[in-house]
Amino acid sequence: MRGLMRGVAVGLAPAALVVGVLTGCSAEATAEKPAGKASAKGAAKGSPGDGTGAGTAAKGGTVGGAGSPCVLPVSFDLAADWKPKAVTNDDQFGPVTQGPVTLVCEIDAKPAGNIGFMRVWTGGRSGDDPRKALEAFVTDEAKSREKVAFSETKAGEFPAAEVTYLNTNEFLDAPKKERAFAVSTPRGLLVLHLGGMDSEEHEGMLPAYELAKQSVRKA
Repeated sequence: MRGLMRGVAVGLAPAALVVGVLTGCSAEATAEKPAGKASAKGAAKGSPGDGTGAGTAAKGGTVGGAGSPCVLPVSFDLAADWKPKAVTNDDQFGPVTQGPVTLVCEIDAKPAGNIGFMRVWTGGRSGDDPRKALEAFVTDEAKSREKVAFSETKAGEFPAAEVTYLNTNEFLDAPKKERAFAVSTPRGLLVLHLGGMDSEEHEGMLPAYELAKQSVRKA
């Protein structure tokens, strides 16, 4: 949880970071939900076999390649108005890690009308097992969780592991849906995690998550 809270609080004052870590509350939960916009602009109907029924959002940009805000082992498409930003470590808190990976990029949904992020984590080595990496990631991300379900899937051109679960942290008002997928690339592991302020926000952001997952390719 310390790793996640540090990622949410990047750029805030140290005092606010300490409060965030102690309470386990996300900065997402304090934001006011924008009205009149949807994160999945141009969302298509769910594709057979995608496992979510959420469909995918219309492409609004890409992230991951040279010259993008976040240089990653792979690149993938972003839904309209989602804004990526590289995460840099500071001297006080050091790198933000969960399992074998380190937080390197946050993709903000607020400009698209939702409260939440897709967060990108990288680390490990080429050939590392995505399933094992994801198991370690989830163990660190949510100490209290229910309905954890792992599956094998594809992330674009890469074999991948995926997990869905309910985060039941005692500081949350209600259980919250979360999910992530992991791939092993020639440049190491990549984990993409989707949270959200609550389960409703999570569902609203699923088309953007599916777009990212289905479009993963070499950077």
